[in-house]
Amino acid sequence: MDGRHRDKVRTTAEEALEGLNDGASIMVGGFGLCGNPEALIAGVVARGPRNLTLISNNAGNLGKGLATWLKAGLIRKVMCSYLGTNDDLHRAMASGEVEVEVIPQGTLVERIRAGGAGIPAFYTPTGVGTVIADGKEVREIDGREYVLERAIKADFALVRGKVGDPFGNMRFWRTARNFNPIMATAARTTIAEVDHMVSLGDIDPDEVHLSGIFIHRVIEVPDHEDSFEYRTVRPRPTRRVDEGG
Repeated sequence: MDGRHRDKVRTTAEEALEGLNDGASIMVGGFGLCGNPEALIAGVVARGPRNLTLISNNAGNLGKGLATWLKAGLIRKVMCSYLGTNDDLHRAMASGEVEVEVIPQGTLVERIRAGGAGIPAFYTPTGVGTVIADGKEVREIDGREYVLERAIKADFALVRGKVGDPFGNMRFWRTARNFNPIMATAARTTIAEVDHMVSLGDIDPDEVHLSGIFIHRVIEVPDHEDSFEYRTVRPRPTRRVDEGG
């Protein structure tokens, strides 16, 4: 391993999460339970910070993933686009324990992208005339109304890739790519969990989905649960036999 990049590599989740304390805002990649940085999520539970602001597509499901943060009472606020069947989040909302800001999914992605690109705000037609626009500036442009949405940035981003190198260059696995690369650009400290660590230069430049310039710490975690939320299969088609055949 090139010694110039050794300082990004951590051997445990505990080391990788150094400095993540009470009151932090944290972006976490994943869509449902797909593409979750499982070891880092568990590491936050073990570390035990409180009053966290979670920015994620959702807050886990079926008691797994980020739902473990809810169960441990770590979260003060959730900014997400999907509540779904997450009973832990529904209970926390109903009790007033957790504040929830629901954001249209495309708007959530763009607010994070804007944060990473240094764009403070943008106008979008999504949400005009709904509760999404309450308290926000609405402007007419070329005869159409748009709502002003502000960029989102965070103290930390926890992301997961399929393959990474010591500098943090990463390649993702199909739909597990989801929110991970965009969140990596919008945090003061981005911590990457990779399934397989390779040497510098082993990832073809054309296959680098995220440049290591956005990564501050990287940890190799070869074993993951990779839970299915709901496993479904197609029924076997009924073979039709023509009459008299």
